[in-house]
Amino acid sequence: MMTDPIADMLTRLRNAGSAGHRWADMPVSKLKVEVAKLLKEHSFVFDYKVLNDGGFGLLRVYLKYHEDGPVIRHLERVSRPGRRHYVGVADIPRVRNGLGMAILSTSRGLMSDRSARQEGVGGELMALVW
Repeated sequence: MMTDPIADMLTRLRNAGSAGHRWADMPVSKLKVEVAKLLKEHSFVFDYKVLNDGGFGLLRVYLKYHEDGPVIRHLERVSRPGRRHYVGVADIPRVRNGLGMAILSTSRGLMSDRSARQEGVGGELMALVW
């Protein structure tokens, strides 16, 4: 039984990148699609698609590579179901001095650390990517 679907998504992306796969498939949810959308907007992945497999659906994330290595070098789940991690707008971390990205779940939806600072909102710090 899977209790943390976002950690599962990040692990699938990390493993697929390490193995050199072109894409990673996972069960679809609205939250996972939003995470994939953020990763695409910030050029960490090439693209994503929601596929109909006759059941609940499938999210396919196409990975991006640079110089024979995955663009995503590190994916880290910060807030977990057993230990939530909330930050105010002043406490949002700068990941790798702006080269990475923090994913936050705010009252205005899922957004990156830069967007959250611009909007002036804090929230749950879900993941760090670089």
